[in-house]
Amino acid sequence: MQLHKLNPILLLAVAQLAAAADSAPQLELSGLSVTPHVQSPVMRYRRPPDLELGVLVHVFLRNPGPNPLMFDEALPVRFRDQTPAQLLANDDWTWHDTPAAWPGTKRTLPPGGLTVWSFNTRGTNWGLGTRAKLSVGPASGLAPCELDLAFDKPKVWLSAVTFLSPTNSVYPDSLIFHVANESDAPFHIVSCRLWVPASNETWQVLLPREPMPRIECFPSDRVIPAKNRGGARVVTGKLPLTYAAIEVRLADSGGKPVTLWSHLRVKREVFDISGGWVASKLGGSNTMHCEPYLKALRRMHVNTGHIADTPGYTDQNAVDGLYTRYPLKYFNKLEPFQHYDTNATLPRIHAVEFLGEPQYGGGRPVPPMDVWRKLAPYQRTRLPTTITHSEERIWRYYAGLSDFPHYDAYRVCAPAPDAWSKYERWNGQTIRWGAPLETIGDMTRSLRELNRPRPIAYWSQGAHAGWDSYGGRKRTSPTPDELRAQAYHALASRITSLYWFNLSLKSLVKFPDLIEPITRVGREIRMLEDFFLEGDATSHERILRDGKPDWDLDVVAGPRGALLFALDLDYRPDLEERVFKFGPPREARFRFRLPTYARKPVDLFRVDADGVTTVEHNTKDGTLEIRDRVSRLAIYVAAPSAGERERIEARRKALIAEEDSLGFDPSRKESDFETLKQLLDSARK
Repeated sequence: MQLHKLNPILLLAVAQLAAAADSAPQLELSGLSVTPHVQSPVMRYRRPPDLELGVLVHVFLRNPGPNPLMFDEALPVRFRDQTPAQLLANDDWTWHDTPAAWPGTKRTLPPGGLTVWSFNTRGTNWGLGTRAKLSVGPASGLAPCELDLAFDKPKVWLSAVTFLSPTNSVYPDSLIFHVANESDAPFHIVSCRLWVPASNETWQVLLPREPMPRIECFPSDRVIPAKNRGGARVVTGKLPLTYAAIEVRLADSGGKPVTLWSHLRVKREVFDISGGWVASKLGGSNTMHCEPYLKALRRMHVNTGHIADTPGYTDQNAVDGLYTRYPLKYFNKLEPFQHYDTNATLPRIHAVEFLGEPQYGGGRPVPPMDVWRKLAPYQRTRLPTTITHSEERIWRYYAGLSDFPHYDAYRVCAPAPDAWSKYERWNGQTIRWGAPLETIGDMTRSLRELNRPRPIAYWSQGAHAGWDSYGGRKRTSPTPDELRAQAYHALASRITSLYWFNLSLKSLVKFPDLIEPITRVGREIRMLEDFFLEGDATSHERILRDGKPDWDLDVVAGPRGALLFALDLDYRPDLEERVFKFGPPREARFRFRLPTYARKPVDLFRVDADGVTTVEHNTKDGTLEIRDRVSRLAIYVAAPSAGERERIEARRKALIAEEDSLGFDPSRKESDFETLKQLLDSARK
């Protein structure tokens, strides 16, 4: 058809449509966060694991135009010309939260507003060094656009972001961010700002706040040297409990800007210690109704349990009520939302947990996208979600799915996905009743790096009465030394909560020799919890002697100072008792690699549940050298200012006074232990 013969009105309409398309806004790529998948090289399995690694990606998209943009699941979105559904079906991705994942949800992105699309890939075709073209639109009011996504290995990134409050309020009013600079050049910290939704109902639409002026950097000159660490403490004002984007702006030595992005839930971080499944039937009653048992948990510094509302316990809120005197935070499914997501209940809540171990799924793993769908309804609430990860070999497929990832792994006489008989740790000698204790540290670092900058937690092996014998070992729970080592291999790699599995009444009665070791670990956590909450894991080094593991040296550093951990690897399996045994204290010289901002401590001392001790030390070639005589574990504090030693010692004494005030000590008083035993025996009759 010849154009001059077309209806003039039709020609005008076509021209107007073309002009409207040309003037319609496009989404703008404001930032990209790429977290490489990792896999521990030391873990051993019955069959070789898949070594192809992908990436976890967050795409930060902004509306640069003058008009709001509205879109829903019908918005045309393609990556490499494929829809997210096709990428899932092809096993290129494991999960995503693009608009297609939200049927029935409409978003209105105002001018200048930000939204975040996330996806987790599988395999090297979508791994580091690859590229993808993101095509969006056209849609009503939105012109089609193509954005280039580069999945390059980051050289500088946000390694930890933690929201804090100095009071008991559940609403944070400050944050600490840590930056890892693995590039060959220094970076200068310029600014930090948050993007926050107008309400929890519109959590997917983020609005910019002004850059926060009250920022206290470490180092104080704001310069993070090459191959080093740094960060800042930021006063934010009261924050809502929802999802936010954090934008940290840096500049290189030439003034060229670099922006780091992260998207995570705002939740006040506190170090919670869980007793696991503490609520169990006791005859016609419940263990949560038994004051002696609650006292035992309180004495072990347990403040959380795998519970929700428990009649006869959580409803006892009077001054002399059981819950008022011995409160435990909730750690459960927490539905219906209108009951648990309230101002009155939020202080009682640790996190949501109801999926079990989806990587097992009763023998068939639950697909990550199905896990995402089960957790998605919680995103508009103020309730942080968790997943119990269980197998390092595949947990990268679930990276980024929850707000507070944690894992369970036990190293003696317990079910495990790795093959213990394949570890040739002790002169080629293999055992079936245990695995190297230090693999707890390897797994902690793996989960932490897959989900950074989110904090993580760990289910540590405690006193559990429910397992059978493995490999001929008679003792079905760890010895005190084995228990302490496993907990500290996780703590030394920086966790912010620890869950004991499993401090049921039955377990405490069966393994009373673990009550005091658990109490000591709990006391030490409470003495040092500010370091764990404010810090970042900045260094790990495995020291060999004659080609064999000798020590793990780990550093958790932050603005308050640094925790230095020396974990003894010179232990051996006793083939008769089938337990791991450590040798006597030995002379050692430790060289810890500290961030530049922490290399000149004003005070340095060793700390444990019994007190603080001065140790010989010096700084040499950018490392802190300590000489000491130790076995099993040594914890040191490198403090940048005076007074930290006194503060920690005062805290220790207060904790002991709190323990003593309970008037109940089943680890030392036979009569108190008999009280627990009689409670259990009475239920069996």
